Amino acid sequence: MATPILQARYKDEVVQALMDEFKYKNIMEVPRVQKVVVNIGLGEANENPKLLDGAVEDLRLITGQQPIITKSKKSIATFKLREDRAIGMKVTIRGERMWSLLDRLVNIALPRVRDFRGVPSKMDGRGNYTLGLREQLMFAEIQYDKIDKVRGMEITIVTSAKTDEEGRRLLKLLGMPFKEN
Repeated sequence: MATPILQARYKDEVVQALMDEFKYKNIMEVPRVQKVVVNIGLGEANENPKLLDGAVEDLRLITGQQPIITKSKKSIATFKLREDRAIGMKVTIRGERMWSLLDRLVNIALPRVRDFRGVPSKMDGRGNYTLGLREQLMFAEIQYDKIDKVRGMEITIVTSAKTDEEGRRLLKLLGMPFKEN
């Protein structure tokens, strides 16, 4: 498989730009994207277990990997939740698939959102970024007539950056369309 375009851009342009900007002495100090975790929470799967099948298929199409079903750790009566019930799914992606997903997210999926003005620039305090999406239809792999329900997801981009500033700059150089504050 050929090197994804975004990965090549990271090696050719982004590493040097970050070294110049943050005055790193060693190339190993430069922040990099370590993994991407895509998560779909399905609290309503408690009443309707068939919803899991559609969500698993959507996540498989988007990421190219089989999702892991996440289960509840304890019972919560107010949510009518029992211990060990399936309540969501997640996929952790690394390597070429990760770069490919990031490329599709930044260049194809986000621009397809109606009235898109950029993503919030809030990081988690350790240089990682989580983006909440309201619908899976923004990905080209999902066909509108084949979906059973519009569902949202969270995409967490885990970087090796030590600060939010470094992580935000890394993602900005990779093409993440942050809102101007």
